[in-house]
Amino acid sequence: MIIQSATGASRVTELGVLQKLWSGYGSIVRYAVEGTDIGSVVVKHVSPPQSGNHPRGWNTDRSHQRKLKSYSVETVWYREFAARCDTACRVPRASAVKTAGNEVVMVLEDLDAAGFSLRMSQLTESQLAACLDWLANFHATFLGVAPTGLWPNGTYWHLETRPDELEVLAQQDHALYEAASAIDAHLQASAYQTLVHGDAKLANFCFADSGNGVAAVDFQYVGRGIGVKDLAYFMGSCLSEAECEQNERRLLEHYFSALREALIRKGSSVDLDALESDWRRLYPLAWTDFHRFLKGWSPGHWKINTYSERLAAEVVAQLNIGSRCS
Repeated sequence: MIIQSATGASRVTELGVLQKLWSGYGSIVRYAVEGTDIGSVVVKHVSPPQSGNHPRGWNTDRSHQRKLKSYSVETVWYREFAARCDTACRVPRASAVKTAGNEVVMVLEDLDAAGFSLRMSQLTESQLAACLDWLANFHATFLGVAPTGLWPNGTYWHLETRPDELEVLAQQDHALYEAASAIDAHLQASAYQTLVHGDAKLANFCFADSGNGVAAVDFQYVGRGIGVKDLAYFMGSCLSEAECEQNERRLLEHYFSALREALIRKGSSVDLDALESDWRRLYPLAWTDFHRFLKGWSPGHWKINTYSERLAAEVVAQLNIGSRCS
């Protein structure tokens, strides 16, 4: 009934489950809708389980409440913010967002039908550039926008929401554990806050059937933050250790060039040099912030590599120098 009411369809037929939500919290399903010019929709149906089934064993009430909050945030995103995104930071349109208790139903545009049917495990140079352009335009669109109803601090690994993982880190890397609050404080203190996607990994990008277009999905952890949080996380999701190190400078140049172009196009009055200088300075801290979470959440994770360890060690050392001089 929700799909029919939202689309005006005369008939709705399930075409198949696209994926199950994390820890058994529901599913994403494609439906055919007849009697309209839409053709199909994708429905994200959140129906929390009675007991958790976290793949890495984090079955706590805190984890459960964080997930419930994330789906609440996503409903606000689609109701209040998503329409601000243009073709330069394409997202699915929502035709209905319904909630009943902890149950959520989002009737979303089928991006496959809209021409974004490709999912990639490895990227061409042009596809990588398209993702950086998407991030730059997204961050330009929401620069200075208050995260009302969203996460006050975006990303799923934010320190305040991950005390359990932080305690595990204390046994893994005590120096990083001690520096965690200072790293977070520096990231939050930036004068140039925007909205971050919060889970901008490769799996959440849908690529155009032709050309280099890209769209993004999954806005459960969108909230306040600096753009390089998304940038660092994205690069770590699709590049190897060696590629991150070899291409860091070039990819940062591309991102900041695209960010400048987007802000100029939007008529922003922000000091572009000051913004870029600030975010470049904070990029290693943003990388280390995710590394901090990862070492506590999954100490044996493949993303914990020598590049990340070296970058984190440099950040911790610099913070220690700063604290001794203050």
